[in-house]
Amino acid sequence: MPKPRPAVVEMAPYSPPASGRDGKLRLDFNENTVGCSPKVLDLLRAKLSEEQLTVYPEYEAARLALSDYFQVPQSEFLITNGTDEAIQVLINTYVDNDDDVIVLHPTYAMYRFYAEVAGAKVREIGYRPGDLSFPIDELIAAIRPDTKAILISNPNNPTGTAIGIGDIVRILAAAPNAAVLIDEAYYEFYGVTALRMTDEYPNLFVSRTFSKAFGMAALRVGCLFSQKENVQYMHKAQSPYSVNLLAAIAVRAAVEDRAYVSNYAAQAVEAREALYRGFEQRGIPYYPSQANFVLFQAGAQAVPVRDALRARGILVRDRSYELAGTVRVTAGTTAQVARFFQALDEVWQ
Repeated sequence: MPKPRPAVVEMAPYSPPASGRDGKLRLDFNENTVGCSPKVLDLLRAKLSEEQLTVYPEYEAARLALSDYFQVPQSEFLITNGTDEAIQVLINTYVDNDDDVIVLHPTYAMYRFYAEVAGAKVREIGYRPGDLSFPIDELIAAIRPDTKAILISNPNNPTGTAIGIGDIVRILAAAPNAAVLIDEAYYEFYGVTALRMTDEYPNLFVSRTFSKAFGMAALRVGCLFSQKENVQYMHKAQSPYSVNLLAAIAVRAAVEDRAYVSNYAAQAVEAREALYRGFEQRGIPYYPSQANFVLFQAGAQAVPVRDALRARGILVRDRSYELAGTVRVTAGTTAQVARFFQALDEVWQ
């Protein structure tokens, strides 16, 4: 029997609860809760054929559409298989066995996952107790000359915490030898981006996804941006056909329907405010968020509430394994928020 690498043996498995979700109100994974733009399905129907499915995908049209949408030259980004591949490609390009990598805690699990697969030594900087604010001073103090990567979700999942451009600049200045990833998966609900800074900072990498506001999580498509030389290196570390044909077609229609994305993001922000009001009316503590979800305190009820809501057809995500007593709920539409609180009132004690 072959022996796996020690880094893989020592890793904790990551098994998200991704089955049995059909037919339920999905407020657990921060997905778009109403569906992608109709133009996406229209283009897929128009372009797909039996012959096309026999051919390896081509990306020229998708790259052109993405370049126009993001206003970034094609030489300064990769199309990736979701944000997950963006993280993996960055790690594979810049991180070696035993290298120092910094992540926040709690945050998106794939940062640690890919760093550990690479054999890196991962250090965690905790969000500040109490308000879960970003630990900017603590992070700056933790950066070492040999730090190879710093991976930041902005806004952060699951806390909803965000930082501004000033703090990002401080991090970039303090870590000139590290690849600093600013993962902007929830940009559409926040509106602050580091994307225009890549020309100035050669250690800056920015990722975007089409899994959240665009409603295409099943297609697995995203982008990773940086300076041209960085992108050339990362392209060498990327599988040539990692993004499938359907994703390459769909993303063209997604970026053309800008009104759809802005309208959905506005709905989600309105729903986020409705979640705040509902929690305040019930005296339930919560953490303000810049994303399309809200983390709230359920205390000892966290798991029972999650299970009781599931029995009523509503899915939320228990996060008490990272932050004691917390549950995360996606902000979809105000009607969905009303349905969530109606069910919560039936189970809350």
